[in-house]
Amino acid sequence: MSLRSGEPMVFAEGLYKRYGGTQALRGLDLSVPAGTVCGVLGPNGAGKTTAVRVLTTLTEADRGTARVAGYDVARETAQVRVHIGLAGQHPAVDEKLTGRENLRMFGRLYHVGERAARRRADELLERFDLVEAADRLAKTYSGGMLRRLHLIAGLIVAPPVLFLDEPTTGLDPRSRGEIWAAVRGLVENGTTVLLTTQYLDEADQLAHSIAVVNAGQVIATGSPDELKATIGTRIDVVVNADGVTTAAEVLARLTGREAEVDAEHRRISVPAADTVTLPGVVRALDAAGVGPEDVTLRKPTLDEVFLTLTGKRDEARDEARDDEREDETKGRAA
Repeated sequence: MSLRSGEPMVFAEGLYKRYGGTQALRGLDLSVPAGTVCGVLGPNGAGKTTAVRVLTTLTEADRGTARVAGYDVARETAQVRVHIGLAGQHPAVDEKLTGRENLRMFGRLYHVGERAARRRADELLERFDLVEAADRLAKTYSGGMLRRLHLIAGLIVAPPVLFLDEPTTGLDPRSRGEIWAAVRGLVENGTTVLLTTQYLDEADQLAHSIAVVNAGQVIATGSPDELKATIGTRIDVVVNADGVTTAAEVLARLTGREAEVDAEHRRISVPAADTVTLPGVVRALDAAGVGPEDVTLRKPTLDEVFLTLTGKRDEARDEARDDEREDETKGRAA
């Protein structure tokens, strides 16, 4: 690698990409340190896939710079491709071959050499707990096993950077857990991972840092805890069904913030103001004739952070969504 000391393994600055009259990327910036997982979050059409396609040399940006493993993605395309792996939502394995045959085939595609491909395939099957299924046809694999096979197929050449574009979409919880374990194992061995996902819990579980993308821009970055801290703690109140509306009004008045109401579970949630205490909340609810069944102070979830950051940008998001779809369509056609 041509990576300089302290240089990010994945770096982007001011990336722009236009399709027709719509801007898919609008000055996107990104920095991912070596040996970490960066979770890229954003609604459909936010620009996540376009950014990945630029960083993996599948699409050229109109403007801006990007480097992966120390190489410029526009001027040193061949070097970038040698140093990356890419796995997406749809497993690119041949279901008429066994798991072992698939890995050896990918080895030949990467020009690893027959002997080295066999050795590497056996190593990866052992490492990712697919030995027992190695000689079964891939069409007999579960969804999670197919995704794992697809994931490790991109590791035949042990790339220092792995791009995962929504790799667990549609999987059941057990299969998602298997993919998470595989990703953790890769990072423990020094791989840098850029993970795009719509699952907030996935980013919370795996990512050292998170970049929230909306309308082609990174609108917030930080660790999961740092992002949660930006919107502060929250007060949750559970009341009887008849008191939900009144409790929401009381909390809104106390905090000066609009309360979120979950009528089904009789829960009201609101950002906590510095001047509001739990005893004060209980007294105010009692005074309003609402006896709370439960009152708690908690940290926000990543889902709440995401909605807070992106909720006011719906119009820009929708504008970018059509472009993202066009990008994906062009990618399949290519």
